[in-house]
Amino acid sequence: MTDDPREAGARPPFPGDQQQARPGLSSRMTPAPDHGEHSYVGKGLLTDRVALITGGDSGIGRAVAIAYAREGADVAISYLPVEQTDAEETKAWVERAGRRALLLPGDLREEAHCRDLVARTVAEFGRLDILVNNAAAQTVNDGLDDVTAKDLEGSFRANVFAMYYLCQAAVPHMKPGSAIVNSTSQQAKVADKTMLIYAATKGAIASLTIGLSNLLAPKGIRVNCVAPGPVWTPIQPIVKSPEQIASLGSETPLGRAGQPAELAPAYVLLASREGSYMSGALVPVTGGTPMY
Repeated sequence: MTDDPREAGARPPFPGDQQQARPGLSSRMTPAPDHGEHSYVGKGLLTDRVALITGGDSGIGRAVAIAYAREGADVAISYLPVEQTDAEETKAWVERAGRRALLLPGDLREEAHCRDLVARTVAEFGRLDILVNNAAAQTVNDGLDDVTAKDLEGSFRANVFAMYYLCQAAVPHMKPGSAIVNSTSQQAKVADKTMLIYAATKGAIASLTIGLSNLLAPKGIRVNCVAPGPVWTPIQPIVKSPEQIASLGSETPLGRAGQPAELAPAYVLLASREGSYMSGALVPVTGGTPMY
């Protein structure tokens, strides 16, 4: 593995013709994303903790699940039922690290399911120390008329409402030293004109992270968010054209898309004692693209 950040992951061009139906599967991507399966080395930073990760079947969520397991945590994984094959793969990697994995299929757009995720995690593992709100729906547009009411409501339900419901359900089980880590995006600040609704939800997540950090600091619970740039995950071939896929990440200063494995260390930092004085932070992992 190279120390040169320009060459640490696959560079464009990528094979452009790999569009997928929603929600997309990691197993169908070429080249295969790097989730840290063969590179992440744990240091015992999360020994005997319990984490609930939404969207943990693939992409950044899988990378975080693998990293947390290798740091010593048991992991509950939330995902859509059609993502079962990817979820089983993530479970296998968690178990290879010697930790327990709980698979929890369902739709985060349903409030009852969000609350059930927390209840089932606590019932299985006896505690909940880390909540990672990572799952997201992405909608693209050419103009205002391309966004339907269904798109608008579905995106906010999946990306923002679910985060709120999960936090409501999780916090009563959390003790001082627990952590919530949210996935926002560089789109929260740069807001591409073709991603109006997605950018709006990610801006809401960034703001909600700050508010929650202020609310929960007196309880000893830290709340932070990570802002990825373009990352090679299944969400990309769902919404981008073959031309956009082929050049993904080429506009970043490092000239390439990130790999999920390159995001995981930020999530470990924010969940562990190593980040004990970090709360209300937004951590950009964007390949050098500025957010301010």
